[in-house]
This record gives sequence, structure tokens and C-alpha cells, in this order.
Amino acid sequence: MNAVEIKDLYKSYEDGKIKALNGINLTIAEGEFVSIIGPSGSGKSTLLNMLGALDVADSGSITVAGQDLNSGKKLNEFRAQKIGFIFQLHNLIPNVSVRENIEIPMYTQGLSSKDMKNRALKLLDDVGLKDKADMLPNKLSGGERQRVAIARALANEPSIILADEPTGSLDSKTSTKILRQLIDLHKDKNVTLIIVTHDMDVARLADRVIEVLDGEIISADEESLIHSKIDV
Repeated sequence: MNAVEIKDLYKSYEDGKIKALNGINLTIAEGEFVSIIGPSGSGKSTLLNMLGALDVADSGSITVAGQDLNSGKKLNEFRAQKIGFIFQLHNLIPNVSVRENIEIPMYTQGLSSKDMKNRALKLLDDVGLKDKADMLPNKLSGGERQRVAIARALANEPSIILADEPTGSLDSKTSTKILRQLIDLHKDKNVTLIIVTHDMDVARLADRVIEVLDGEIISADEESLIHSKIDV
């Protein structure tokens, strides 16, 4: 079964002057771990936004977790139930606690306040930050904030995790820890993991690397990765 099916996907900005995606065709299997690489402006982040229903295509078809994203129907519900986002800059709300940040995605699930709190604390415990639950995000280090972002992404037990440069601003030790957590989740829960990255050491951890250039996929082959995996 496929988690992602994309056919002839086009997206442009500024009345067509900027062609972000130029006929993307892509299939990602359920439970697969893929990385998306490419230079700045290549279209990789636009592609990730499309996968998360954060932007609308000009033409073509895109189906994610069985949902036709061009239909425009129940996209908020789709994002809340199926997708976990990990943003490069964390996107944590600064004036509420770490625990409350993690609870926010749960509000659409009909859980009681007690259940939300307990789940948030369990997720924080899983990333080693239960003792920081009542702190504000700006009191945490960059690596700690990124681990909170991972916990928040898991709040609704998504089937797909989309991560945009999840280790881009972290030191190597923290990066390794965060990548290990994501990979363990992918393996243990059969979560489809899609990471946009500029770091080839990160990219090579995936089952498959998808290279994007000028809005087109120029490579989506796993053959070259067999000899170049690194250990985390």
C-alpha cells in the first residue's frame, strides 16, 4: 500500500513566474523512510508542504494516506489525524508551557484535559524531557526545543511524519540523538518518515533518497546508498 501517490504535480508562484514544482511524479510506500535533497530553491520544501496539505497544487494529482489533497475536503481533519510536522525552527508557541505546546494538536481529538496531560507527559518522557514539562520553550536549548517538536508531532499518533531540516541548527551529538528517535519510531510503529535535508549524512540514513532540482525529481534511487549508510 502506498502512503503517497503524486502524478504530474505543478506549482508556481507570482503568476507563474516562479515554477516551484514542474511535473512531479512520485510514489512512497507505507512505512518507507525517504529523504528529499536538493539545493535552495529546488522545490523540496514546496513538495513537503504539498504532502502536508499546507499548499494547493496548480494541477496534477496528490493522494496522501488515502486522502485526495486536491479535493479541499476535510484537510484540517486530515492534518490533525494523519500528519506529524517537525519544522526547522520548531514553531513552538512561546507563551505556553512545553506540555501545553504538545497538547495543542490533541484538541481536535475529543480527549479530556486529564488524558491530554497524561499523553503529553508520556511523550515528553519518551524524548527525555518530562522534567521540563512546565517550562516555557525559550528556557530550553535548541536541541531540547527540537525534541519537544518531535513529541508534539507524535501527539496524535500520525501515520506520516514530515520533517523539514530537523537537525539543521543542531550540534552533531544532538542531531544523532534526534535522528535515532525518528528512525526508531519509523521502525517500531511503521510510520512513514519523510525528511527534507541538505545534509547527505542524514539523507543516506533513509531507505531512499529523492533528489529534486528545478522543481523536478532527477533521482529517486536507493542503489547508490547501499555502501554509504552511517550508524546512529
